Amino acid sequence: MSLNNSKNKKKPALVIMSRELCAYFTSPVAYIVTGLFLIFSGFIFFSTFFLAKRAELRNFFGMLPTLLSFFVPALTMRLFSEEKRSGSLETLMTLPVTDFDVAAGKFMAAFAASVAMLVPTLSYVLTAYMFGTPDAGPIIGGYIGAIFLCAAFSAIGIFASCITKNQIIAFFVAFAICILLSLIGAFLVILPAPLVNFLSFFSANTHFTSIARGIIDSRDLIYFVSLTALFVSLTVKVSAGSRK
Repeated sequence: MSLNNSKNKKKPALVIMSRELCAYFTSPVAYIVTGLFLIFSGFIFFSTFFLAKRAELRNFFGMLPTLLSFFVPALTMRLFSEEKRSGSLETLMTLPVTDFDVAAGKFMAAFAASVAMLVPTLSYVLTAYMFGTPDAGPIIGGYIGAIFLCAAFSAIGIFASCITKNQIIAFFVAFAICILLSLIGAFLVILPAPLVNFLSFFSANTHFTSIARGIIDSRDLIYFVSLTALFVSLTVKVSAGSRK
């Protein structure tokens, strides 16, 4: 009986994820951030649709890394910082949970919230198909790339939130890292060829654009998985160090 009960118990990371998601969607933060994201992304899509008279999502996906660089940190900035400021993180750490459980739970919550922010943009796809015949490959690839981008930026966001008690500082640290990874590709054209090959690997926009073309390359997937794993690991390390 006890074995069955232990199987039925939720893992700590899932409990933390559920708690964070409840906190997100019972407060106005998630709705304000999502609303602003849809306003900006909608302007990009519909300016192409009405002004350029093209039923496509190329400009939307082209600006998506920059938009997510701003809005994902806005979702993640409170995850550790608020609990550090209020002292509730110390209480959480006294429970039978590991540093990895806490980091994984908060990461999964941030990732789920950021992906949920993308769901309403599927209306752009329906609009494009109602008035045109866009290629499905780049659209599917664009959303697959967006999911990986959300994962990487969520990991960066929780790391930034973990290193400070101030939400504003957490936001700007995460934003700085995300926007640097997003825009580094724009400066490659003015750099010597040897540096271009080296720095292009670190460009989130370069890897995202490759996936958004409808070409799934294992190197692009490895980049996003590695970036996500790196910052989740750093979060666990910082969290463990704060216990000492």
